[in-house]
Amino acid sequence: MPLPGEMNLAPIALFVYNRLTHTRRTVEALAKNDLADGSDLFIFSDGPRSQADGETVDSVRKYLASISGFNSVTIVNRSTNLGCAASIISGIGEIVNRFGRIIVVEDDIVTSPHFLRFMNEALELYRDDEEVASIHGYLYPVKKRLPGTFFLRGADIWGWATWRRGWALFQPDGKKLLDELKGRRLTKAFDLDGSFYYTSMLESQIAGKLDTWDINWHASAYLRGKLTLNPGRSLTRNIGNDNSGTHSNATDKFDTDISPDPVVVERIPLKEDPAAREAIKEFFRSLTPPLYQRALARFGRMISGRG
Repeated sequence: MPLPGEMNLAPIALFVYNRLTHTRRTVEALAKNDLADGSDLFIFSDGPRSQADGETVDSVRKYLASISGFNSVTIVNRSTNLGCAASIISGIGEIVNRFGRIIVVEDDIVTSPHFLRFMNEALELYRDDEEVASIHGYLYPVKKRLPGTFFLRGADIWGWATWRRGWALFQPDGKKLLDELKGRRLTKAFDLDGSFYYTSMLESQIAGKLDTWDINWHASAYLRGKLTLNPGRSLTRNIGNDNSGTHSNATDKFDTDISPDPVVVERIPLKEDPAAREAIKEFFRSLTPPLYQRALARFGRMISGRG
């Protein structure tokens, strides 16, 4: 792989709302990454939904103004509330179309010091492979030991990266995605053989019950048969499953240890890893029914800590 000075470091897009403690932990972890000082950080702060949210949004924005440790810090303070999905979709589009690649982090993702290197090296290695839609940094707490890196069909969002060509696949119209999944009889496979309720998430998004974008991203990549590169050891941890939102109950079922060591990025066959798919299916099946619903709400982003 190229040396850091020779690498085209991707800009980082960070999306925040009104959770100061989460945002601070996320930023502090990012700043400890060994490529942080050469990376440009763009922070999108959505406007308050209500007058009551104004004070907490302002407290986050005051903190944002103090951030250092990156090559540059650009803060976009929205004057109005776009909502979670619209804020993230527009922010990603703005940055990835300008720079050609992007690393995306939300305000509750704590990263390993090796996260940015993994993202940038993988973006560089697979930049010309149309089959690869994105790079992901999180690994579910599966029981089986997995390869150093592996591919899964679709996309995921707990610390991730993509290129302009990858994000061009994004389809915001959930109904079009659902109709194609049903028309091609893919809903069972899309739901990991019934182990998780991705189709139900998409239906909830269409019905306006979830202010979400991530299920559309996953479905968009999945329907085109695209792959996401994943690490065999997690480089991120989600700290948002802590009752900090109105629709997300506290659970530690998704907690995973962050790898203390780098994850080596090397070329592997461009195909889904069946063993990794099975391991994740087993993890989802280990969740009790109430936790399915909590995960659905969590992944859906209809929580008070988001725009």
